Amino acid sequence: MNNLEIYQCAIYCRLSKEDEGSPKESASIATQKAILMDFVRSKGWNVHDIYIDDGYSGTNFNRPRFQDMITDIKNGLINCVITKDLSRLGRNYLDCGLYLEVFFPEHGVRYIAINDGVDTYNKGTMDITPFRNILNELYSNDISTKVKSAKRARFQLGKYMASSPPYGYLKDPTDKNHLIIDEQVAPVVRMIFNMALNGDGIAKIRNHINKSHILRPAAYAFVRGETCYERHFKENEQNRYIWSNNSVRQILRSPIYAGNLVGYKRIAISMKSKKRPVRSPEQWEIVYGTHEGIVSQLEFDTVQRLITSRRHEKNQGGFVNIFNGIIKCKDCGYAMRATSANRRKRPNPIDCVQYMCNQYSTHGKTACTAHTIEARTLFDAVLKDIRFFADIAINDEKAAIKIAKMLSDADISNAKNMEREQKRLTKRLSELDKLFSSLYEDKVMGKISERNFDMMASKYENEQNDVSAKLKDVIAIVQNIKGTSQGVEEFLNLVRRCSEIKELTPTIVNTLIEKITIGERKRDENGELTQEINIFYKFVGSLDNIDIS
Repeated sequence: MNNLEIYQCAIYCRLSKEDEGSPKESASIATQKAILMDFVRSKGWNVHDIYIDDGYSGTNFNRPRFQDMITDIKNGLINCVITKDLSRLGRNYLDCGLYLEVFFPEHGVRYIAINDGVDTYNKGTMDITPFRNILNELYSNDISTKVKSAKRARFQLGKYMASSPPYGYLKDPTDKNHLIIDEQVAPVVRMIFNMALNGDGIAKIRNHINKSHILRPAAYAFVRGETCYERHFKENEQNRYIWSNNSVRQILRSPIYAGNLVGYKRIAISMKSKKRPVRSPEQWEIVYGTHEGIVSQLEFDTVQRLITSRRHEKNQGGFVNIFNGIIKCKDCGYAMRATSANRRKRPNPIDCVQYMCNQYSTHGKTACTAHTIEARTLFDAVLKDIRFFADIAINDEKAAIKIAKMLSDADISNAKNMEREQKRLTKRLSELDKLFSSLYEDKVMGKISERNFDMMASKYENEQNDVSAKLKDVIAIVQNIKGTSQGVEEFLNLVRRCSEIKELTPTIVNTLIEKITIGERKRDENGELTQEINIFYKFVGSLDNIDIS
């Protein structure tokens, strides 16, 4: 190849999204084409084709027109590629280097970047090219970081930034980053949540919606004028009214329907990779209270617990475990599991089941004790307690005062215990500080070896960290106790609805109760076995302890 050869040239232009709106005119596609065409004419070369990728990032080479150009090179139609500068070819220094140093030479292609003075025909210009590629990628990294930071800042301010609103919402005409309720389909969302609160599963909800002949979310978005949805029902018009389990599940799982902005469900591995691993709901980032919710936060939280509890709600005998995820061992804090009571089969499955500490069941007496309680006993005790408070809420004019006093009495007792524990932990931290000081003096005076100093220092430091963590938890509990009295009215409003209940359901349990702790069975001086049940209600916590015989 010589410099007088008449080349068959490929003019390549690229404009990425971050370049759009740039004040520099040189970044525009039209300007790139003009510069490159003038250059080719001045050389007297031929233009085989002009390849334009408008709106594509330079961080990867999976661009439609770039790939067309590569195909033409492989077919021998092109022997020279020209761009305005090196960054137009790409901003990934590894791939750029592969094309410049391997692919183009192997196919007899000359590459020229006009503004950067890069020309593979002139080896002298190639010495600094790898460094230019690295700088181009660093620039792209910097832009990516700034864009992500700006988006995160807007997200944390509660700005909705997706191009389309979720089903049940519209974009506020006065603020495109704010959601307002779409009253046309909001009743469908409320119906889905109400059915879930009544204990209906996702499949049952889906079947009911499909029988009601309601447009699925994609079809409704298409009717509303949004594009890219018509592919779902092009061949079958009836598909417009067929909901999937996933459509129902996504609505029930999305915090957006409780008035919260949710984001970062999937995060790209890196700038160079387009893979976005799915994150669990616990890893999602949520900004609370950004818009009006279609359902309340309490209703949404209750549905989440109901969905979780339904995963293992029945054993082989047909027993419905309505306390799944709620019942805990009082001593170790682990969940209580439903197990067979190993007795003669009885007509009602509940009479063949007992609860046992999962830690004990797995690891034995070295971890905890059994804390066994009959399922029937627990069901009856909880039902009786709920009815007791429902009766107070409805029939006692001074219900709020009575509940507040019970709460206050329980809080005072618990607060005193926690304050004593706080003093004990604070005192121990002070003692550890003195021990550290004394230990250091012994080391300086030569009374203790370096090895023993390190060993003792490590021991004291571990205890310090442990005590500090416990102290932080205790302080949080004390502060929480002082604020629980504000939830009395909310609790009364909830429990009033349960005055006529004949049996417990997952909905009632998950709506009213935060958790239930089960104590170990103890034998009193008369030889009678007793066991303590502690019910922690929503908004108010534990009001009293239930002792059963």
